[in-house]
Amino acid sequence: MRNKLNQFGLLVIGVLIGVAVSLNYSAVAQKGATATPLPIEELRAFTEVFGRVKSDYVELVDDKKLITEAINGMLTGLDPHSAYLDQEAFRELKVGTQGEFGGLGIEVGMEDGFVKVVSPIDDTPASRAGLKPGDLIVKLDDTSVKGMTLNEAVKRMRGRPNTPITLTLVRKGENKPIVVTLTRAVIKIQSVKSKLLEPGYAYFRVTQFQEQTGETLARAIDKLFKENQGPMKGIVLDLRNDPGGLLNGAVAVSAAFLPAEALVVYTDGRTEDSKMKLNASPEHYLRGRLKEDYIRKLPPEARTAPMVVLVNAGSASASEIVAGALQDHKRAVIMGQQTFGKGSVQTILPLGNNTAIKLTTARYYTPSGRSIQAKGIMPDIPLDDGASDRTAGLKLRESDLTKHLTDSGSEPEKDKEKVAAAAQQYNFTPAPRPQDVDEKLQRPQPGEIVSANDYELNQAIAFLKSRDGIKVAN
Repeated sequence: MRNKLNQFGLLVIGVLIGVAVSLNYSAVAQKGATATPLPIEELRAFTEVFGRVKSDYVELVDDKKLITEAINGMLTGLDPHSAYLDQEAFRELKVGTQGEFGGLGIEVGMEDGFVKVVSPIDDTPASRAGLKPGDLIVKLDDTSVKGMTLNEAVKRMRGRPNTPITLTLVRKGENKPIVVTLTRAVIKIQSVKSKLLEPGYAYFRVTQFQEQTGETLARAIDKLFKENQGPMKGIVLDLRNDPGGLLNGAVAVSAAFLPAEALVVYTDGRTEDSKMKLNASPEHYLRGRLKEDYIRKLPPEARTAPMVVLVNAGSASASEIVAGALQDHKRAVIMGQQTFGKGSVQTILPLGNNTAIKLTTARYYTPSGRSIQAKGIMPDIPLDDGASDRTAGLKLRESDLTKHLTDSGSEPEKDKEKVAAAAQQYNFTPAPRPQDVDEKLQRPQPGEIVSANDYELNQAIAFLKSRDGIKVAN
């Protein structure tokens, strides 16, 4: 038996070396560092484990399953965002970026073996059921999540519309698990919502960055500016609980409010492909599509009217790129709470057989060189988020995730000092957050764009009016 196992191990090592050569291992390694020889001893250990599982495990395991799980482990061991996408996961990813899919409407990650809520998406079963960032999903129906991969958990949460699923949640500050039953739905994400709050004050909410987000926002801007009678006195861009999405969408949204060719974001990684500078220019937000530049025709006031961007701990990735760009160019005042801090770039690398890997390949930096990773964007004017001491632990950020990347190269304390020094010029004291307003009433109800009880939005409007010389009662 031992001799057969050794022969089998040598055979698998040979196969692995052959695969590495066919994938141009050395050329790939040389992109970011000096090529190193294949680690033969580690490959030998891998094949020995593989062989032991094949020969001794209590049940027969398919070779394909073992290799797939090995790939999963290799990627998930890197950071919270790298992953292997099998055929179904790859298909769902492509569908999700186009704005429609079946499920619960929830952005999730993995933490300590459980599914962790990053952000529920507006107007979905998850948001209506009251799921909160930081909630741990420990059971799906009667099945424990412990031991599942993130892809497996997501597959279970998705399903046919109008079918129920019961989630068991653990929430910091609660003495016992919370059990909620949700009904799956076709999630049609309206990525842009807009409203003329009152004459002269426009509101735009971006819920997620998709393929058509920039174009949809441009139409909304054009519509509201035409509806408004007189000059536009203020713009509110709401990025709260926006989990991010496509990079070109972030560039397009930024370009709608910035001067042409202004730097929006740059990335830095080990390979030349990962080093990019993205500007407010058509080639960086049209994705090579042969169509008219929808940003160029926007009203000039869109780039000059006073502006506030609302953010919170649920604002992640593409949201942070937009907030950072507008803050660095002094185009907008950022209000709210520190953002999530996801400043890493994931590249989708298709493999054979309609599978792919999602691999972290670079970090994002704001135009002034600030790293977003594990820090997020600090608001110019912080606002009370209403969290009590009991619920303060609900604030989930990138830095709370296991194996998160560090911010690399920037100095958080100096960044905070710069933002604090810049904020002194605003001379605005936010009103205290009301303590007696039901939390549900502060969120838009079905069919509404905004709530009259939205504290952060009301403070944004108060700030804009104070800039316009209108006395505002705090």
